[in-house]
Amino acid sequence: MSDEINEKVPEENDAVQLSTFVERPFDIKSLIYIVQNQQVMLDSDLATLYQVETGALNRAVKRNSERFPHDFCFQLTSDEYENLKCQIGIASSDAGQYGGRRTLPYVFTEQGISMLASVLRSRIAVDVSIGIM
Repeated sequence: MSDEINEKVPEENDAVQLSTFVERPFDIKSLIYIVQNQQVMLDSDLATLYQVETGALNRAVKRNSERFPHDFCFQLTSDEYENLKCQIGIASSDAGQYGGRRTLPYVFTEQGISMLASVLRSRIAVDVSIGIM
């Protein structure tokens, strides 16, 4: 399996809008990346969509780890994260000085995103999952 990350370029006619769930509409497909030959979304992007903090989302996943096998959710390696940051323009962060991520992000496949709705148990989570699929 390749560790290379390639940003997926959405096609204009494939736009999926979630303006019902978030304050400003945006294209969900622009938040989908290819990592280890799988389409995935970052934990921080999903937390924004589900209107929870990233830490709360990841804690819910850890509490329910049996529901999230590696093909549903996995943590990026340092190299994968650095590559992704370069591609999508995430500013480098010095966690001790400026805040930002202190751990490597988790990414979720389509099955993992569906499972998040049951773990988070909120109407927003269910609606967002339906909108993404």
